Order: sequence, then structure tokens, then C-alpha cells
Amino acid sequence: MGGKNSAKRKGKKSGKPQQGQARVGSSAGSDFRGAGFAGSQVLGHGTMTANTYVQQYAPVPTALDALPQPPVGFTGREDDLAYILGVLDPDRSDEGPAVAVLSGWGGVGKTTLAYAAGHAAQKQGWFTGVLLVDLHGYDPQPAQAEEALEALLRSLGVPHEHLPPPGAGRDALYRSQLNARQDKGERLLVVTDNASAIAQVQPLVPPGHHGMLVTSRHRLTGLGRMRTINRLQPEDAVALLEAALKNNDPDDPRVGQDPEAAERLASACGYLPLALQITAALLAQDPGQPLSERADALGGTESVLDGLDDGERSLRTMFDQSLERLTPQEQDLFRLLALNPGPDISTPAAAVLADQPQPATERLLARLAASHLIERTPTARGRWQMHDLLRAYTHEQATATMNSGRAPRRRYDQARDRLIHHYIQHAQAADTHLDRRGNAVSVRFTDRDQALKWFDAERENLMATAHTTPQAALHLSFALNSYLRWRRHLQDNVVVNALALDACTKLNVTRNKAKVWNNLGGALRELRRFDDALHAHQTARDLIQQTGDTHSEAIAWNDLGLALKDLRRFDDALHAHQTARDLIQQTGDTHSEAKTWNNLGTALKELRRFDDALHAHQTARDLHQQTGDTHGEAIAWNNLGTAYRGLGRVDEAVVAGKQAAAMLAAERDWFRTGTAWGELATTLTAAGADTAQVQEAWEQSAQAYTEAGADEEAAASREHANSTESVEAQLPAVTDLPERDVASESG
Repeated sequence: MGGKNSAKRKGKKSGKPQQGQARVGSSAGSDFRGAGFAGSQVLGHGTMTANTYVQQYAPVPTALDALPQPPVGFTGREDDLAYILGVLDPDRSDEGPAVAVLSGWGGVGKTTLAYAAGHAAQKQGWFTGVLLVDLHGYDPQPAQAEEALEALLRSLGVPHEHLPPPGAGRDALYRSQLNARQDKGERLLVVTDNASAIAQVQPLVPPGHHGMLVTSRHRLTGLGRMRTINRLQPEDAVALLEAALKNNDPDDPRVGQDPEAAERLASACGYLPLALQITAALLAQDPGQPLSERADALGGTESVLDGLDDGERSLRTMFDQSLERLTPQEQDLFRLLALNPGPDISTPAAAVLADQPQPATERLLARLAASHLIERTPTARGRWQMHDLLRAYTHEQATATMNSGRAPRRRYDQARDRLIHHYIQHAQAADTHLDRRGNAVSVRFTDRDQALKWFDAERENLMATAHTTPQAALHLSFALNSYLRWRRHLQDNVVVNALALDACTKLNVTRNKAKVWNNLGGALRELRRFDDALHAHQTARDLIQQTGDTHSEAIAWNDLGLALKDLRRFDDALHAHQTARDLIQQTGDTHSEAKTWNNLGTALKELRRFDDALHAHQTARDLHQQTGDTHGEAIAWNNLGTAYRGLGRVDEAVVAGKQAAAMLAAERDWFRTGTAWGELATTLTAAGADTAQVQEAWEQSAQAYTEAGADEEAAASREHANSTESVEAQLPAVTDLPERDVASESG
């Protein structure tokens, strides 16, 4: 992690840590009590409807030194800085919490001030690191405290697999982590940006001697020491304007040549740092424009954006002036961007909105970025995002256009429908590269890697799109199922399937409802919510039995058997898998039959019937080979290895295990690859292999788990690699792993 090893002071002693440490409950599983997924969906201790989407937009820091530097031209905040540092000083005289809440209107520079204060405090040696999270409080769907806690815990080094589910003690674990660091002499500063409600921030307030900075457009009383951040003083605003201009062109002489016009321009910008920065960018694009001309253009002040409380009016005019400098085509695209449901947009998606070729759209986007109305995302050149104030302005512009007549509204509705269709169509195409049903793959993506890359980039947009219409929720629940499991976004999978269940009720589609229940059961199983998964799979089976669909009923019985096995009801699981096999054999679906044989074998192994299990896995392997499903064949090879080991045929088990690990790695199924290498390490030990071979197998397991993002399993495998004692007991049986095991094949 970033940050120094211990807190250091210049001329002062560090504050003493407070006594006590929060305890975390022993249960890491999620409550899913009384789940009813049609209509309101009860998840954990809260209620989620189809209109409630738990976003994960808050950025997750990767170190404790991720605080950005203030922008060029930061000035005029000496009094504010002194106040904040007085709150954060570990040797302050009062006993109140070291929490400063910075409030003020949008664009006034709260975030910049928080960054500057954080750096100043670190320069004093008061903090060993900084945690930063953006709560997006003024987005249509703000981040909730549970997601912020997840981001903070991840930045503190807590593996994803160790995170309690929402409502199950994340705040306690967060306090415990901070108390533990305090006991080690560390002092951290937590910066929570863009909060809109106390409920977003209250669970994030650190215990003990740690510090906190909160920024908000509202006065969030009760959290700590309040500080209202006002506009810059006129001279400071002019200094910021000049610094911003000279950052673009060190030889820009305009402020020095006409200081009176610079003062008028700063006044027209309302002395707001954001407005000044955008104005400087516009001036930089037109080096010949006098400041007086720009000041005159901004003189017709109207009001600030709706939702701000101070009554300031100049910011909207500033945005209007920026918009007026665009061509009609650029203005139109700017307004259309408001229709994107997620936090950013790709160039192809923007082209769909604009209904024009992608190169032309990219040129328009680049010009919008040059005007600082949008910006490229830091991680991908072909993606674009917008500041929250500009996003609000864009929504206002789009709404006004739609309300101007029937023709514009129809055009905007058509653009929104095109975009939703774009996301659904591409998600379905990408899914063909991930699912294992033997279907032809789409030519929209060249291979699985490209499909996964697209999914990764668009996940937040796809999840947001699932909230737009019932049809979108239903289509995306199927298209996203394999991807969300592949990337271990298991909570997202629960959310999108819950939305799909609600959509099924609204659309009155019983058959799809059964399939969604089944997919939901799979998502719950991977979150180890086994009782709720069993209920979901039983519901799916019962609904399908009413339709007389033999094939779907077989799939439901197969997945029900997996849930029963997770609950260690092995006789019931065996019956379920036998039923699934018998039913699927009636349909002639060889691919699905192979899966039922494979899962039947795992149930037989749990009952210590290794000869029968070996036959089942051999049958599964042969059927997968017939259908050309190399992924299913790899799983069967791994299970053959464990069956051979159960029979004491360790040489054959080693051969099968190596074949499974190689094939799964070729398929880039890194989680199952990690499990297969762990099984092979156990088999090598049983075969009496030398220590080097066993250690190599464990290291390969750790590497694969790391690639899959399974940090807990990776750490366990690394620990095994460093020890040769009791190898058989070091890795849980494949059916007992905390994630989906390599043996299982869902329907």
C-alpha cells in the first residue's frame, strides 16, 4: 500500500491512538431472508425495487497516496486551509472528532480545497496515507455507503472475497481495520467527495485519531466541524484566470494587458473556479479574442443550474456561452449525451445516439472535449465523461428540447431506443464468446478477449440500462449472466436478475420467469447464499414443470442438484442429477447431457462411490469431446483426476490433473485453472512427488487465482507453496471452496 510506515511530525508529537477496536461478526455470508423477487426485491436487510440500482461508480484507490494534486492556479484559500488544518491537527486542544465538512455550491472549488488541505496535512507529517472516494451525491443514482465502504476496504487491502455483503458488518470491519492501523501507529485521512446526504457519510466516519474531510453542496450537520466554502475573492479569481491561461500558453499577455477586463470577466464567472477554468479554456482556443469581448458576452447573467441553493446565476450563462460557440451538430450531440444511462460513453455508442458514422461522431466529441464540455476518461481514449455540473446542464438542455414539440420528443425517444438496443445487441453478441452452450459465436467480436474487454468497459452502462425498461432488464439478465460470473461480479448478477424477475411480472412471461429464477439461484450459490439458492432453484423447477418443457426442467433439476450439494444433502443431490440426466436424454441434447453426467459424478464422489463417479466423469468427457466443448472437457478431466485419486490410482490422477490444468488455462478460465492446479498439487503429494513439483503446482494455482481476482484463494495457494506439511489438508475439497468449484457445470 502507499503511504509512509509511521506518522511523523515536524516540531510536534503525534496524537496518541485511542483505546479499543471494533469487532467484526464471524459470519461472512449474506442474509437473503424472505426473498421475494417479483416486485420489491428483499436483498439482505434492505428492499430493492426495479428502480433501485446499487451503483458501483465510486472509484477505488489502489494505494494510500492516491490524492490528486490541486490544479494549476490554486489560490486564495489561506483562511480555509488554516481552519481545516486546525481541525486535522492531532495536537488540537479540543476533543472533538478530526472531521471537517466543506460545504458550498457546485463549482466553488470544494474538491480542490480538500486535495490541497490533504497535501498540506501530509506535509506536516500528520497522516501516513489518504483514502479517497467520490460518492457522486448529485448523480441521478448516488453511490450508497455500502459501496463506499467496499471501496475503502479494498483500498485498505481487504480482499474482495473477505468483504461482508451489504448490511452484514462492512462498517464494523472498516472500523476494525482503521483501529488496527492506529494500533500500529498509523493515522489515515479519509476524503469523501461529493456527498449529498448524511447517510452516505456517517458509516465512513473513521474511529480513533484518524481524520476526515467531507465535501458537499449541502450542510451536513452532525458529522464534524462545518466550513462554508465561498467564492474566490476578486483578486484571487483574476490570478486563477491568468494562471490557467498561461498554463495553456506561457506567453499569453491578455490579463496583464487589460486588467480591468480581466476583473469584469472574473465577475461574470461568479468568481467560481470551475467557471474560470472553462472560460480560460475557451479563451485558449481563440487566442485573438480580447478579454473585454468575452466579458461582454458573459454579461447577460441569468441564474445558476437548478438544484443549487445559493442563487448564483452566472454558471448557466457560462455553459450557455460554451454551447453557443459550438456548431449545430456539436450542440445536438451534446444534448443527446444526456440520454446515456451510465457514467461515461464510448464513441460507438455516441454514434448510435447521433445516428451518424463513427468518424464524424468522434470529431464532434473531440471538439466538445476541446471546449471542456466533456473529457476523455483517464483509462481509455475512446470513452468520454462529463463533470457532474455539466451533466446536469446537459439533462436540462435535453429536457427543454424534448418539451419543445412532438417531433423533437419522438427523435429523442428514438435515440434512446437505439442506444438501449445497441447495448443489448452487443451484450448478446459478446455473450456468445463466453457461454458454453455450443452456439455459433458472433462476428461482432473477434474472440473472447475482445468480448470481455467490451463487457469490462460497458458494465456500468449495461447495469444502468437494465433499469430503463422491463424489456432491457430481461434481455440483459440473460446476456450478462456468464460475464458477471466470469468476472466474479456476483452481486451485480443478483441485482440484474432481481430486475429481470420484476420485468417478468410486468410483462407476464412465465417461461422466462422460470429461467431468471434459475439464473438467480446460480448467482446466489456463488455468493454462498445456499438456502436462498435452493429456494430459487426449486421455484424455477416448479414453474417449468407447469409448462411441460422437458429440456428446461432437466436444466432446473441439474442446477437444483448443485444447490443441494452445496448444502451437503448429497443423497438428494444425487437424485436431482439422476433426474436431470434421465430427462435430458429424452431431448437428445448431448451438450447438456454431458453436464448432467459430470455433476452426477461429483455427487457420487461425495458419497464415496468412486467407481461410479469415474464412469460418470468418463462419460461426461467423451460427450464433451463429441460436441467440441473443450471447456466442459477440461472440467471433466479435472474431475476424472479426483476420482482416480479417490480410487488410489494416483499416476492416472496426475495425468488427468495436468490435462485439466492445461486445458483450463488455454480457455482462460483462471478461477477453475487455480482450482485444478491445487487439486494437482494434492494429487502429486499423494503420488509421492518431490517437493519442487508440489510447490510449482501451488505457485501455478496462486498465479491463476490472482489472474481471476480471487485474492483469498491466491493467498492460500501461496502459503501452501511455502510449506510441504499436511498438503492434503491445506486446500478445501473442491466442493467446499468459497467460490464456484471447478467440478460444477450449470445448465
